[in-house]
Amino acid sequence: MGLTKQQALEMLESDDLIGLGMAAHEYCSFCAFYRPLGAKDGYILSFEEIYKKIDEMLELGGTGILLQGGLHPDLQIGYYENLLRSLKARYPQVHLHCFSAPEILCIAEVSELSIRETIQRLMDAGLQSIPGGGAEILDDEVRAKIARLKCTSDDWEEMHRVAHSLGLRTTATMMFGCGEELRHRVNHLERLRRIQEDTGGFTAFIPWMFATENTALGKKVQEATAVDYLKTLAVSRLYYALK
Repeated sequence: MGLTKQQALEMLESDDLIGLGMAAHEYCSFCAFYRPLGAKDGYILSFEEIYKKIDEMLELGGTGILLQGGLHPDLQIGYYENLLRSLKARYPQVHLHCFSAPEILCIAEVSELSIRETIQRLMDAGLQSIPGGGAEILDDEVRAKIARLKCTSDDWEEMHRVAHSLGLRTTATMMFGCGEELRHRVNHLERLRRIQEDTGGFTAFIPWMFATENTALGKKVQEATAVDYLKTLAVSRLYYALK
């Protein structure tokens, strides 16, 4: 049986746990890649540039791509459908793991579509799974401080639940060390566990530390340590233990 929320919190607070295991229009204080619309160093890759990157991946023996970008207010769903269809036609053997929850929510809003219709159309165009990006910490107390313009925790959850209901698998992530308290991490783990118990649609949980360099938020928070990473990874494995 997996850990309770209280057990997970106590383990994260302890000092004796060692575990080893397995261009945008919304500003994020923790993103070093964010560029406002119109910035000179902002860009959208052409299809040909994306093809080149996939060719390089195939030469290295890769079998799939993770494709993500910013939240562009002018790119409607037709752009993404054309991109997916062109990739699937050119590289039928490559698994297309694309577009985080905030991106799909943005596409739906810009295209005036429901989340379900947006995901279904992307699937029909070749989308095979969705990455778990944009989760950060799934607690709106934290999100209001680090990315108040980004989707809420409930928005992120809804997108993944809809994808799972359509038979599309997704991954889940957590970015920690961004100024949250340990209880916020446990709230995040609990939300993901509830979703997985209901849908079984997550294929992986990927926690990572906030990379402070070249970010506004990095000047305000203490960087997480390697010990913190190992502890968080170990607790998450115990929290998601099969019941």
